[in-house]
Amino acid sequence: MTRNDDGKGSRTRVIGYVRVSTEAQADEGVSLEAQQAKLSSYAQLYDLELTAVIADAGATGKTLDRPGLQRALAQLDAGDVDGLLVAKLDRLTRSVRDLGTLLDRGFRDRFALMSVAEQVDTRSAAGRLVLNVLCSVAEWERETIGERTREALAHLRASGARLGGAALGWARADERDAAGRLVVVPLEEEAATVDRILELRREGLSLRAIAARLANEQRRTKRGGAWHPQTIRAVLRRVA
Repeated sequence: MTRNDDGKGSRTRVIGYVRVSTEAQADEGVSLEAQQAKLSSYAQLYDLELTAVIADAGATGKTLDRPGLQRALAQLDAGDVDGLLVAKLDRLTRSVRDLGTLLDRGFRDRFALMSVAEQVDTRSAAGRLVLNVLCSVAEWERETIGERTREALAHLRASGARLGGAALGWARADERDAAGRLVVVPLEEEAATVDRILELRREGLSLRAIAARLANEQRRTKRGGAWHPQTIRAVLRRVA
């Protein structure tokens, strides 16, 4: 909360922030206009001074490197406003790690963070508690999804399933085997490249030197890109 010269309290000044992932995104409650309307209503209801609303259109929530968000944070750092107001926390960030970064940057103690949807207001101990609980739940969900994914991949490997795209020298055919998996068939040209990699390695060439030799010989990678030492390493690991 700001204070007047006579020491009396005045309304909390907040900067609004809205975001959509794509220009065409217009679902109710997600479009820029809908978010702005929610911020205005919330500010009026709780007697906040909404100084401006900054928007990021076509910006992902997976990173904090967004021009609109950085302008809003700069106003907080400069002391122009006291807090940041969003329609929903995922408009601010979808990353638990980035949210932690924002909290460490000043939302734990210097700035207020308010979210309409989650009813978060870090000006109070209860609001900070709600935010911490939400962060903990999000982190738990992320770790649980990771565990389930690892268990599923381990089961597929144990059952003999091939994961990911076909390796250099092989391609997936349209036919399926008895277990329903796509059949993998050899590609002669790519197989010759694999043999060439093994030959050059036996001659004692480094990974970088092998990559350069393959490029000079105009041999293609699996996806047609450039040869890199890590690409050579991956091939050698598969055939070792």
